[in-house]
Amino acid sequence: MTAPVVVCSWTGIREEPPEETEAALTLGRSVSAGLGVGLVWLVVGPAPQDCAEVAARHGVGEIEVISDPKLSTGLADSFVEAVCRFLGDHPAGLVLFSQTFDTRLVAPLVAGRLGASVVMNALDVAVEGDGLEVTAAAFGGDTRVVYRAATGRPCVVALLANSVVPEPASSPSSPTVSEVPVDLSEVHERVRVLDPARAEGPRLEDAEIIVAGGRGLGSPQNYKLVEQLAEALGGMAAASRPIVDDGWIDSSRQVGLTGKITRPALYLAAGISGATQHMVGCSAAKTIVAVNSDPDAPIFRHARYGIVADCNEVLPELVRAVTQVSDSHD
Repeated sequence: MTAPVVVCSWTGIREEPPEETEAALTLGRSVSAGLGVGLVWLVVGPAPQDCAEVAARHGVGEIEVISDPKLSTGLADSFVEAVCRFLGDHPAGLVLFSQTFDTRLVAPLVAGRLGASVVMNALDVAVEGDGLEVTAAAFGGDTRVVYRAATGRPCVVALLANSVVPEPASSPSSPTVSEVPVDLSEVHERVRVLDPARAEGPRLEDAEIIVAGGRGLGSPQNYKLVEQLAEALGGMAAASRPIVDDGWIDSSRQVGLTGKITRPALYLAAGISGATQHMVGCSAAKTIVAVNSDPDAPIFRHARYGIVADCNEVLPELVRAVTQVSDSHD
């Protein structure tokens, strides 16, 4: 394989590329070194101000920037067209995306246009001989599978958040920066947004303290205990997928593989078993505290502190303790 590794990021309607881009650059550098090929960062949309600094830190050789007004809409067809035009003129052996809500849609579309293989939910990519082996999560994260990418055609990989720890290169590079001219005026989006979602207040992804509740709470009425503790701690309330599916709380509060990926300083899980698909969304927390009545719950394998008890009995006591401490400091 002589074609370079291309890490692709897209700002969409956000002002900055996903935080996971640096993890993708770290993995891309490892693969490119193993193959003896170059590492390219394809920035679709406005380049972040520290783009060159980030690229140099991760050993990127080239930064390619595609800018067009249509790329700020957050719609997929313009993004797919821009990426495919670039890759049509600059073939890649491996195309790496950080897996986000947007790239779950666009990565397979890019692969289809290129006639490439595609692996979603990837955890790692390794060089094996002259080809690639991609390790991915399957069946909701409970199983690991290893795919050998076919040689002779590109491979598109979407990397799960928290699967690779960003690490700088041993020595910084001096990347070149190029603007890629792409005219997207003739692209017609197949999806129209009639009523865009409007996020209000702080984002769960940015919270330093999160209290999350699961089915172990027993009833929707008990979820208020989670909200009370989150408020007392100055954090945000969250939920596991089962209670979101049951309608206890809005999906914007869901943490996990199909929800939000969080990195708080403190993550308190109440009545959550700790299935793999949930832990994907919180495993990067600095400290995990678990409250569960089942001593064998998987969550305890990830928690620094654990309480084996009914969370409906523990949460009010925690609220009371936090409130007392807060009052004593006033």
